[in-house]
Amino acid sequence: MSRHIALLRGINVGGRGLLSMADLRALAEGLGFTEVRTLLQSGNMVFNAAGKPAELERKLEAALKAHAGRDILVMIRTPREWAAIIDANPMPDFAAQHPSFYQAFFMKEPLEPAALAAALESHEGPETFHLDGRTIYVSFPGGMSQSALMDKPLDKRIGAVTTARNWNTVLKLRDAAGA
Repeated sequence: MSRHIALLRGINVGGRGLLSMADLRALAEGLGFTEVRTLLQSGNMVFNAAGKPAELERKLEAALKAHAGRDILVMIRTPREWAAIIDANPMPDFAAQHPSFYQAFFMKEPLEPAALAAALESHEGPETFHLDGRTIYVSFPGGMSQSALMDKPLDKRIGAVTTARNWNTVLKLRDAAGA
């Protein structure tokens, strides 16, 4: 059994995609996951389970579809991967000063740097982007709600599904997983 961090996409955001964290914990425990803990109401979970992250993603996605009647994307990282995400942070000063305005966007597969550059070529704004494998770090100096980037979400710009967490949540998940 290894520790894992799961990020569910589109859970309890803006009154859509409602899923109680108690139901999520019960579902995960029903799959044989142990020491299941959820964080916040937006689909963050740490747990122990045997298996590779991709296998666990598929298993949890299938269970969520059966439970909720819709596809719910899950991205799983190990504590070691999570620690590497934090260590690779290219904007530590901004993240420390403005953790709620600093987002990590997670993807299932790595994105080519040229794809991100092409997708953002016409973007004009104060945001700063940095790609590291399956993570895109983005600073939002004026906040996400004020960003022109949200007129066309990053997913649509890059052609890959993402789920984002602010830096406060990234650090809380590290602590919860013991990363």
